Amino acid sequence: MQIHLSPEFQGTAEGREAESIVRNCVHCGFCTATCPTYQLLGDELDGPRGRIYLIKQVLEGEPVSAGTQQHLDRCLTCRNCETTCPSGVQYGNLVEIGRQVVDRKVPRPARERAVRWLLKEGLTSRWFGPALRLGRAVRPLLPEVLRNKVPAAATPAGRWPTRAHPRKVLLLAGCVQPAMAPNIHGATARVLDMAGIQSLVAPKAGCCGAIRSHLGDTAGGLDDMRRNIDAWWPLIDQVEAIVMNASGCGLTVKEYGHALAGDPAYADKARRIAAKTRDLSELLPDLVPKLKPRLRQAALRHFVFHPPCTLQHGQRLRGGVEAHMREMGFNVDVARQEPHLCCGSAGTYSVLQPELALKLRDRKLQQLEASGPQALLSANVGCITHLQGGTHLPVLHWVEALDEALFRVSPPGP
Repeated sequence: MQIHLSPEFQGTAEGREAESIVRNCVHCGFCTATCPTYQLLGDELDGPRGRIYLIKQVLEGEPVSAGTQQHLDRCLTCRNCETTCPSGVQYGNLVEIGRQVVDRKVPRPARERAVRWLLKEGLTSRWFGPALRLGRAVRPLLPEVLRNKVPAAATPAGRWPTRAHPRKVLLLAGCVQPAMAPNIHGATARVLDMAGIQSLVAPKAGCCGAIRSHLGDTAGGLDDMRRNIDAWWPLIDQVEAIVMNASGCGLTVKEYGHALAGDPAYADKARRIAAKTRDLSELLPDLVPKLKPRLRQAALRHFVFHPPCTLQHGQRLRGGVEAHMREMGFNVDVARQEPHLCCGSAGTYSVLQPELALKLRDRKLQQLEASGPQALLSANVGCITHLQGGTHLPVLHWVEALDEALFRVSPPGP
């Protein structure tokens, strides 16, 4: 696709990157077949090809409107289109550039600005945990869009292993997961400990940077990334990997090198951090032979696994979780229909675009529940919480199911 940058963007880093991405697009339209919002709305401008046209027009100096902003806002950034595209268009990077440019040109209404500010400051704050406990106390009184995001209860983290091992990894505590689903970290540490791997946590590391970045606070997102790099750097030579048990965080950290490429003080460090980052599922080939002999009654329940978009499309990790869990004796399937489609969580999307998010959630749950599972599994806290709001079935991280089979007698409830 041809593009002629306006003088405003010629010679700029965002202009050069966007121009390169747009030129790779041959406007074939394959992406529309796998775009969740296009499937729901049937509008060309609510699909990847249409959004690329909109961004192209903005970069060429055409007028920008609130309508342009709305079409870009509706994108889940699920990157399904990237795994479908035969030309390798890096749509995720392009839409982030487009959103930044449009937000500079189209001021948002005061209410939208307030909601976005509350999300980026509240979700990344040390006060998120107390606020969540208060939200649970008044949960029946909350509006539906918020009630669905506040789980009724959380499984406690449980025992944290105390044994030291020669093999060590770093875990990212993150922002919302320790309060919303603390058992994910506990389960991860116990499972790795059983395999002879010690889990370390850098206390000063926090949000991976995705929340601020996706809400338009690019500078704040980069600051979050720099803070994490500073927190991890003293430990970087002591660990074999930085392990992520939230696939959304994993994708973001794996892209630190790209995000901080223009920062001379952090570019090299960011590339090294990104290269050392692994999704927890990438350790499964090493874990399986060590854990399989220790598993008790692994296949008692029928699970269906929902691979988050950040895992299957962003990190391009498909099939590993379910295949390795089956190898260990678990009865795990994936949805027979539309396993590639987004569940509608997409970070803060389910709060900012609740109507679309709930339609996608209910569509996803219909496919996941079709085979009559006893529990659902996923790999990202946002997907887990979003799906749990629409089903009576327990929704767990897959490592919690593995932890349960290793250490527990009875399964946790929903």
